Amino acid sequence: MRRPREAGRLRAIVPQRRGHGWWPYLTPLLSFLALLELGRRVGPTLGPAFSVASVVVPLAILLYHAARNGYPELRQPPRGGALGLAGDVGVGLFGAALWIAPYLWFPALRPEPGGAFDATKFGEQHVWFALSLRAFGYAVVTPFVEEIFVRGWLARYADVFDRNEDFRDVPIGRYSLRSFATVVLFFTASHMTWEWPVAIAWIVLTQLWFYQRKNLLSLVLVHAASNLAIFAFVLLANGKLFDAGGEPIDLWFFL
Repeated sequence: MRRPREAGRLRAIVPQRRGHGWWPYLTPLLSFLALLELGRRVGPTLGPAFSVASVVVPLAILLYHAARNGYPELRQPPRGGALGLAGDVGVGLFGAALWIAPYLWFPALRPEPGGAFDATKFGEQHVWFALSLRAFGYAVVTPFVEEIFVRGWLARYADVFDRNEDFRDVPIGRYSLRSFATVVLFFTASHMTWEWPVAIAWIVLTQLWFYQRKNLLSLVLVHAASNLAIFAFVLLANGKLFDAGGEPIDLWFFL
């Protein structure tokens, strides 16, 4: 029979989990989606303030949970050193090309005018701020928010929700048909309908890569590389590519 002092030492060694552990994974994304939706509803006067909040608030929540050890998966560095990181960036760049190319080749896939990113939302003199904020949110905050939720929580929870098991016991990057289908369906449905063809291609590509890397930071880097490449492409190529009628293609719909 184990003596009380020995049992106490064992409890000190084995970390005791509290609750279901969902909030660090869910609250950054939920706050982001809520602020985006509110920003669409409040009109042009308050809209810019919500644009700032949709970057700052999820980032603050991420940092809060990270400081409280909310993301143990992010402490594991990617495997393979510089070569592995180069592979992550390469997959991200290829994913960006998959996202962009169909809309250049097939004009019918492009969305109707309206709803594109407006770089003048803070005024003509503050275009630099709007672009900087968008770049930081798009290439830094969004990859962490989405990857922590989708591949850090959703993919694992999908495997155990009906088994009364803790999702945190599921290894990162473990394949199952159920989790694969859940991730693909959620990611696709979370985008605009005109984005669905490329969203499916991107999430399948990166999920397969995830099964190889088995590392959440690797997928954050993949996601960041894709988003940053799309952002850079829009900035550099907007107005310089032309449709069949000789008119410049407005590329801001990508953002």
